[in-house]
This record gives sequence, C-alpha cells and structure tokens, in this order.
Amino acid sequence: MSYPPPPWTLKGHALQTLQLIEIDSVRPLILPQFQIISVGFGKTIGGFYLASYESGSTLEYHELIVSPALVRYGNQWGGWISHIYVDHPDSVAGGREIWGLPKELATFEWENGHSVKVYQESKLLYSLNYQPKRWSFPLSLSLPSFGILDSDVLKFQANFKSNLSLINSQFKIPTESPFANLGLEKPGLTLSLNRLTLSVSEPKIIK
Repeated sequence: MSYPPPPWTLKGHALQTLQLIEIDSVRPLILPQFQIISVGFGKTIGGFYLASYESGSTLEYHELIVSPALVRYGNQWGGWISHIYVDHPDSVAGGREIWGLPKELATFEWENGHSVKVYQESKLLYSLNYQPKRWSFPLSLSLPSFGILDSDVLKFQANFKSNLSLINSQFKIPTESPFANLGLEKPGLTLSLNRLTLSVSEPKIIK
C-alpha cells in the first residue's frame, strides 16, 4: 500500500463554487440507486472545489472536485462527486481504494494567488480567476459525501476548519472538458477557505 491509511488530514487553502444546477443535465452522472435532492424549480446544488494541500498534510497535493448534485441514499444524504483530479499518484490510489472516488491525475498551475488552471496532458479541463479576499470569519463545517467501491455504497465525512470569505471569480470550462455539458458554467457564489484544515474520515459501508 503506497498511500497512508485514513483519516487524512489536509492543510492549506481552497476555493469552493456553489451553483444551482438543472437536475435533468446531471441525472446521467448519478447512479440509479441515488435520488437527486431538489432545492426547487428542477434544480439541485453543485459546484467546484479547488484545493492546495501543503506542509503539515498527510499528503501534499492539489485537487479539483466536480460535485454536480446533492443526493440521497435511503435516509442518508451527501454530495455526489462525478469527477476528481489530483497531482499525486498516492492520492489517486488512496482515493480509489479507500473512498471509492474516481480520482485521475492532472496538472495544476496556480498563478500569483489569483488564478488556477487544471490540465490533463495538454488539454485544459478548467480555469478559475479570482480576487483576493477582503474579509473572513472562522468556520467549522462537516459535509458528507458518497463513494462506490465494487458494489458497496460508501459514506464519509469531510470536516472543515477555515477562515471563510466570499470572493469574486470567473471560470472557464472548455468544450473538450469531460464536464463541459453539465450546466456548471452558470454564475454562483465563490468561497475562499484560508488556513484550511480538512479531515477526511474513514468511509463506512451503507447498507
């Protein structure tokens, strides 16, 4: 085993977008045993999560998560992760074999604290330009998510502690990106999470 056992503690900073997404546009990405949670008018909540995990982390790497919907499995709810990219092979292996997440390798370019681009080989997957934070307040939050390992449904918690601020951003999803047709290019909120400590729990099998 080349990756550390759970839980993983990750420290650094992150950006989170939140958008209203058309349920019909993301339904093909959701396994049939999950019900998409509607927030009204045929929409669910989705977004992108971009992070840089630095010194003091279980592993140091960068990450892009595409979460197109909130879902329910039985009486449990959580985020659904359709695409996830990192730049550390041990994170790929751990994500796939521990949490049942479809991690892939990618390249990240963070520039001067105001933009980030994510590539696979020479193909641009996603780019985000953002303004520096002006104010922030401390936040602790726990968010559940699901994974699939073999035929088992897994659930795990992501426990966040950070300084949170609302920032301005613009992002681009090229037409060749694998998530270009999900309706995720619509404007929404962008949150900056600084002095981030994220603990990702060991998953549990949901019967």
